[in-house]
Amino acid sequence: MRKNRLLVIALFLASLNLRPAINSVAPLLDSIRTSLGMSATVAGLFTSIPVLCMGVFPFFAIRASSKWGIERVIGWSLLLIGLGTVFRLFTHSTTLLLFTALLAGVGIAMAGPLFSGFIKEHFPKHVPSMVAIYTVAIYSGAALSTSFSVSLQKSFNSWQGALAFWAIIAFVAAIIWRLFVTPQVKKSTQTAVAKTKNNLPWKNARAWILTLSFGLMAMLFFSFTAWLPQIIQSMGYSKAYGATALTIFAAIQIPVSLVLPILLQKFPSRRLWLIIASLAELIGLILLVLNVQPLVASAFIGIGAGGLLPLNFLLSIDATANAKEAASWSAMTQSGGYAIGALGPIILGWVHDATNSFTTATTGMTFTIILMIIVQFMATTNKKQMGCKHGKTKLNSL
Repeated sequence: MRKNRLLVIALFLASLNLRPAINSVAPLLDSIRTSLGMSATVAGLFTSIPVLCMGVFPFFAIRASSKWGIERVIGWSLLLIGLGTVFRLFTHSTTLLLFTALLAGVGIAMAGPLFSGFIKEHFPKHVPSMVAIYTVAIYSGAALSTSFSVSLQKSFNSWQGALAFWAIIAFVAAIIWRLFVTPQVKKSTQTAVAKTKNNLPWKNARAWILTLSFGLMAMLFFSFTAWLPQIIQSMGYSKAYGATALTIFAAIQIPVSLVLPILLQKFPSRRLWLIIASLAELIGLILLVLNVQPLVASAFIGIGAGGLLPLNFLLSIDATANAKEAASWSAMTQSGGYAIGALGPIILGWVHDATNSFTTATTGMTFTIILMIIVQFMATTNKKQMGCKHGKTKLNSL
């Protein structure tokens, strides 16, 4: 029991670091653009580069974990995130800042898909609960970095200092991971992982459908993360109001992630909750397009996003039988999915530059949600992922 608690703490702290390097940029984007003199298209790269890394480097993560073990690679990834984040303290050019995004993005990309294998290996009877803890940590990191970046900029009188501050969490998490996880993990487990070659399910049609589902979700999520404050400011609201909307979008995802495992216990259907979450995003986006209470719109979008991420994680875990397969399927779905997701902020910034308006981009996002719902129906055609009587996944709580 004590071992499990230590692993849970380490998992939570490690997962906290999967978003601050990305989310801390959006509230400070105006200051960064003014300081470095960049276009909206280039500004979109600060979100898109880490997401693109999350589309490329999971392949390397799987190879590395086959050789050295899932736990060790996650530990090294945390150090890489910390280095990429702390280097922002010394950035005074667009090129160097983009390099820090790349460095942190590689660390995020290496760790991300391996957490599914870690959960499957160490908590096989508590997968939904542990996915909830994992996603709550992700959303908490996103909410904290979104909420406090502006205050940190004022305290340090520097956007560089505000961005670099989040390296503290990464280095603390790396230390805790080294102390709690490495001694607790049996050597035999790492040896077994190292001797097993992980093959990504390239020829599996369902894996491709899950990848597309994850990609459309990620495209919307990171578009909102990068541009929601600017979209709201373009409607005539203040910078502070836009930052508040982004905070609501990020913060409301935390309780959604906590409630979702309880709802799944009563109604296990993945399809049901995927559609409900997508419709919540659609309602929020329509309210945003119609300029109806942007804070309420942001809450709806956040509710949808808060359900879609853990549900997409669960689809990959549901489809697999062991930790190796879970890591491989997650690597493929996240790799392709985040590659698709990386296009969102770039396209949105490009459309804004071309039209000097967010109207066309937000209208396009509504059609993206509709397409995502269609793909979700395709992704949940088997009994297990629909949550039918004979295909339920055990939903034990911790």
